[in-house]
Amino acid sequence: MPKQKTNRSAKKRFKLTAKGKVKRPRAGKSHLMASFNGKRVRKLRKTEIASAGDAKVIRKMLLAD
Repeated sequence: MPKQKTNRSAKKRFKLTAKGKVKRPRAGKSHLMASFNGKRVRKLRKTEIASAGDAKVIRKMLLAD
């Protein structure tokens, strides 16, 4: 039987924490950032924990279950 493959794009975008939560980068920082104030741009640099519904799908892509 062939092995399951990890989704390579997901592997590059997401990381799992020690407790199994999914860390993801924040959206909206590819362009048009000159119109954002500095506080918003700094907040966008940080990662955040993915929502429960999204995390379930991402874990399947990472084959972490």
